[in-house]
Amino acid sequence: MNRRFTIAVALVAAAAMAVTGCSSKASKGNKVAGGNGTLAANAPKVTIMVGGLSKQIYLPYMLTKQLGYYDKSGVNVSLIDEPAGGDATQNMIAGQVQGVGGFYDHNIALQALGKSSESVVSMLQIPGEVELCRSDLKGKIKSPADWSGKSLGITDTGSSTDFLTQYLATKNGVDPSKTTRRGVGAGPTFIAAMKQKAIDCGMTTEPTVSQVLSDNTGFILLDMRTAAGSRQALGGTYPATSLYMTTAYVNGHRDVVQKLVNAYVSTLKWIQGHNGSEIADKMPADYYAGVGKAAYAKALDSEKGIFNPTGIMPPDGPKTCLSVLSAFNDKVKGKTIDLSKTYTDEFVKGAVPIS
Repeated sequence: MNRRFTIAVALVAAAAMAVTGCSSKASKGNKVAGGNGTLAANAPKVTIMVGGLSKQIYLPYMLTKQLGYYDKSGVNVSLIDEPAGGDATQNMIAGQVQGVGGFYDHNIALQALGKSSESVVSMLQIPGEVELCRSDLKGKIKSPADWSGKSLGITDTGSSTDFLTQYLATKNGVDPSKTTRRGVGAGPTFIAAMKQKAIDCGMTTEPTVSQVLSDNTGFILLDMRTAAGSRQALGGTYPATSLYMTTAYVNGHRDVVQKLVNAYVSTLKWIQGHNGSEIADKMPADYYAGVGKAAYAKALDSEKGIFNPTGIMPPDGPKTCLSVLSAFNDKVKGKTIDLSKTYTDEFVKGAVPIS
């Protein structure tokens, strides 16, 4: 399995990034300050690594900055963009960052490895992921049952798109080892991989989905931007984006965690009261440069239901995530997992809204 997308299409992708005007904010490992310079000098500092800041599924992280809620909550946040959630998780375990903006399921995988982390706020009720296949394969690939021998695009090895891709293959009778999973990221690199036929199908999110569909590069095989689509694909509610941290950090910095959760719960509430255009107005221009602001806003309106309005973990979500991981992951399969230790609603229930 290729861990990184290293063939010629990467050069095409690099050129695409230049054309679309993506700024350094969307580059791997780049820090984006979270405050607006109005914080007290002794405000606690927190670094959060997000598995793709410009993806709409991770929109609350930058939107919270744009709304000024980090400052109002009294916490100095630096956001680091990392294309893949698996890498972000490893950075958290290594102590390089205090928190991760990624899918909740990583906490289950970590517990299976003997490590303790927990989600402190749930931001997405469903994955918001879409499985796209190349348009020239329409009629030839009708479901994941047709994936044997195919090349499948994921964000990167160990990411949640990797988890979900392996599950969908297994569920549909295809051994994941009979596929080739390629880490192609999102945005220009994903699109270039599809256009150069380096991947047959791939899992991605908005705004990349809209870009692929707009010029008929690909078609939708599975759509997990709706509750019904997620249940059909995954068998239940699959909570996705969350802020998770090591249990040791949460227990040792409860006041800081509460400030962060105050900010994110307020942002989730703000999202519910505004439409796609109003949300897009708050986002950096390079976040929608590839697809255009109007299409970015339209995509937000169509998938607004992915965002968790309360921040509370969906009650049946953790069980679904465990079931998915247990289906293919030998490190999780057969293990006794205490789901109650993989998340907490305490901080969300104690959140003080920011105006």
